[in-house]
Amino acid sequence: MKRSEKVCVAAAACFGVLGLFCVIFRFFGMRFSGFLCIGVALLLLLFFFLGRLGRRRQIWKKLRMLLCAAVVVGLAVFAVLEAQVMRAAHSVPAPADAVIVLGAGVNGTQPSLALKMRLDAALAYALDYPDIPLVLSGGQGYGEEISEAECMYRYLTEKGIAPERLLLEEQARNTEENFRFSKAVLEENGYEVGRMTVAVVSNDFHLCRAELLARREGITPTGVGAPIPWLHLELNYYIREAFALAKAYVL
Repeated sequence: MKRSEKVCVAAAACFGVLGLFCVIFRFFGMRFSGFLCIGVALLLLLFFFLGRLGRRRQIWKKLRMLLCAAVVVGLAVFAVLEAQVMRAAHSVPAPADAVIVLGAGVNGTQPSLALKMRLDAALAYALDYPDIPLVLSGGQGYGEEISEAECMYRYLTEKGIAPERLLLEEQARNTEENFRFSKAVLEENGYEVGRMTVAVVSNDFHLCRAELLARREGITPTGVGAPIPWLHLELNYYIREAFALAKAYVL
């Protein structure tokens, strides 16, 4: 076995073990990165076997070259998507006529870390623009004792936001529904969404896809990003979001 082949197999083993560890034990919430590592391990093994087979028949060598080209194209597409995610995440929010706060997980009746960070960002924005309404969007999911919207309402009112500024949308199960149903709530309360700029509050890595989906619903968004305080989770979510953005473009 050539030295390059040994390196390929060793790298595949390292990625495979790391990936399985993350998937099985949900290491620090990095399950997606675990699946990604397993995928890299399988790809490296495929390169290894195609290289071995390519010594016997030319067709396997050509397949290996095609696979290399596909990987290069895939990495280029990933880089473009990731650049969009990063640009949206670090954009400066503009003044808006209303706010939509996208829901996230609720632990019983308490906001998860991701949701708390979104609420703190929404709170800061609401204090900067005290005359605009906030739509709190999110239904009740598995393991949640109250809806995400109700959890956000309790949190923000406890922090001093006037209840009359808060509009609850408690049916949404995903980001598309967040915008569709929130738009309906605003219109039911007399707002002309088509003539408004709406501040979309979510975690920073999610803003690019959120803004894309908002525009599809006829909403003109400006992103308000909330960071995740742990670097390893930020890295995990930023990588995952590039794949989610690709899916959003296709579908």
